[in-house]
Amino acid sequence: MASEFDLIARHFTRPAAPGQLGVGDDCALFDVPPGHQVAVSTDLLVEGRHFFPNVDPRALGHKALAVNLSDLAAMGARPVGCLLGLALPRADDAWLAAFARGFHDLADEANCPLIGGDTTRSPASLTLSVTVFGAVRPREALRRDAACVDDEIWVSGELGAADVAYRILDGQLPADPLRLSAVRRALEWPTPRLALGRALAGLAHAAIDISDGLLQDLGHILDLSRVGAELRYSALPVAAGLDGLDDATRRRAVLGGGDVYELCFTAAPADHAHVVQAAAKAGVRVSCVGRITDRSGVIVLDDTGRPLPDLPQGFDHFA
Repeated sequence: MASEFDLIARHFTRPAAPGQLGVGDDCALFDVPPGHQVAVSTDLLVEGRHFFPNVDPRALGHKALAVNLSDLAAMGARPVGCLLGLALPRADDAWLAAFARGFHDLADEANCPLIGGDTTRSPASLTLSVTVFGAVRPREALRRDAACVDDEIWVSGELGAADVAYRILDGQLPADPLRLSAVRRALEWPTPRLALGRALAGLAHAAIDISDGLLQDLGHILDLSRVGAELRYSALPVAAGLDGLDDATRRRAVLGGGDVYELCFTAAPADHAHVVQAAAKAGVRVSCVGRITDRSGVIVLDDTGRPLPDLPQGFDHFA
């Protein structure tokens, strides 16, 4: 039976980048470019809560890192390195090899090497913890408290697919193999918008990644910036995989669905063209979906300009 150190050496030890001390010492060491601050984010993923027990381990390795890189993207930071914690019910070498491949493939793509972490045996479910480190110039960091009245509100990518995939797999929606094939990748292989985040640094005002639902996450910007928002429902970018769903299901997925990991951000109307250019340079579609107002709270307008009633709630980790 492989020991903890055998597993680490086999699956998670790689040569350190220049200027770094990585896996194998008591602490990792890394440099930050002069004039930058360190951006840090940690996420936990628990089996049965954040992912299904039978998920493809390669996809899980990708997603475990992707959800953290998405936080760096939302701050306009570039990755520097990451830590991985694994609490495993059992040591399955084939499973770990696939998980590590998904993790390292994204780490290589994002230039975010694994520089440390920990492993242990768990008496219960599989639990993952990832911490990422990034670097950002202080005056360019995209903060949640920086939205301004009359800012335009933007969303990257598309909304709703991950929520529908989760609810089909969880049995909350009827089994639909064709629809599931169209939306499942959004749930299991999210794309952190790092290039977009860096392109928006110093251009956008406030930003957040959409992990718990558009309305809930935008609400964090509104609360900290002490402003309100007005969204146009018809302007929201809806994933094609939602075509044919009833209005209530689509609305819940688009406005309240989590696991999106797209960016929601605000910018001055005068910078509209610059935002479009930055997104094009990053290769990401962006949609202007509303504006910041001086009234607290958020309203969503239908095609007639009337507020939609009964807006959905986002994901609650303790519900």
